Amino acid sequence: MASSTNRKPIMTLYSGTTDPFSHRTRIVINEKDAECKVHQVETGKMPRELADLNPYNQVPTFVDRDLVLYESRIICEYLDERLPHPPLMPVDPVSRARVRLMLLRFDKDWFSLIPTITGDDKRAANKARNIIRDGMTVISPIFKEQPYMLGDDFSLVDCFLAAILWRLDYYGISLPRQARPILEYAERVFARESFKQSLTDAEMEMN
Repeated sequence: MASSTNRKPIMTLYSGTTDPFSHRTRIVINEKDAECKVHQVETGKMPRELADLNPYNQVPTFVDRDLVLYESRIICEYLDERLPHPPLMPVDPVSRARVRLMLLRFDKDWFSLIPTITGDDKRAANKARNIIRDGMTVISPIFKEQPYMLGDDFSLVDCFLAAILWRLDYYGISLPRQARPILEYAERVFARESFKQSLTDAEMEMN
């Protein structure tokens, strides 16, 4: 994360090393070039102070002075308002509402399936993989016409998509040939400096 030797960061993020919700939050932090101290949290090794900050004792948890936030969508929207440049959400209320619905659908339709994919029920895991594969294939034609999900500008939607696209191989999800545009889009996103800086060592090994 961006930091200065002359200034102590006032923001802190407790972040899982492989957690996709933490990853998408880190992408936003790096897009904003935010002064933020990141505490990497290993699975099953939650720091003692986290339970005092977050009643759910989970990552990501974000602290900005006296404000404590949890749930990555809330954290990411707060960061976009707290640090408005570069903007990651549309300006007008109608477009912002549509983006919020899109992010909600990503969470409900795809991110919610990750525990199933990594679980012990192989049949359920394969079904979940197919749902994500088919969903990615359906939206793939969008990227024939534009570089990012909302058009020419990188947005919060791309931050969220990037976290799951990076993990496709790790989750055993293979996209068909007709999904080539979304794979080319993924490479554009992965090439961004903010994305490279967001990766933990464990995440680098996923792809």
